[in-house]
Amino acid sequence: MEVHDIPTPKAMLVAENLCKRYEDDLLALDQVSFTVEVGSVFAVLGANGAGKTTTINLFLNLIEPTSGEARINGIVCHKDPLEAKKHVSFVSENVMLYPNFTAIQNLDFFARLGGKSEYKRDDYRNVLRRVGLADDAHNKRLKGFSKGMRQKCGIAIAILKDAPALLLDEPTSGLDPKAGHDFSKLVRALRDEGKAILMSTHDIFRAKEIADTIAIMDNGRIVMMEKASSLQGQDLEDIYMKHIAGHKTAAA
Repeated sequence: MEVHDIPTPKAMLVAENLCKRYEDDLLALDQVSFTVEVGSVFAVLGANGAGKTTTINLFLNLIEPTSGEARINGIVCHKDPLEAKKHVSFVSENVMLYPNFTAIQNLDFFARLGGKSEYKRDDYRNVLRRVGLADDAHNKRLKGFSKGMRQKCGIAIAILKDAPALLLDEPTSGLDPKAGHDFSKLVRALRDEGKAILMSTHDIFRAKEIADTIAIMDNGRIVMMEKASSLQGQDLEDIYMKHIAGHKTAAA
């Protein structure tokens, strides 16, 4: 019988013993380790101040770790940040775009800024439709957009970069229920295209709906990390509260 090697999933995003201590002695991250493989979604749940955004900022080299490493496609982010950033797209909770530009003009500007000059107007319209922005908004200035509409433009820009890894910091913030449903569908499609997706969120429902792995973070530490498949039939909100309460009790 012929034996074929089973391909090993590729680790695209790796946090290895990440620690971040600020000058005021605040320990924002404490020995955080995880891996996000190609074609998977890793969701991090936690309250404000838990360390979710700090973790993403370390991957983006907006801050440097006190110890440990964040790696994108094998590249250590704080040692070779420009090369690492070629392999990742980022969507923040508060998308910062040009308010006097239209949606299409924003997409064109940021695509060209990222070295993508091959896109045509129809490409921009198609990606805006993909993220759920109505056709009649494509040529309107962003200064009249809701937060949810700006969020869709930010996601569209991230898709146009076509990087293998995607960092999402509270991506469903400001989205109404229909837009949230459309977002979940889009993230699943991007995962199926082979993207490695790291998502920080307060949205327990969306995390359970789209993530392959779910982690709970509290006070800079990961207090739970499980495959989403192992949580089927369980109340994730209840699990979240028990782990947060348990961690606070242990730390007291």
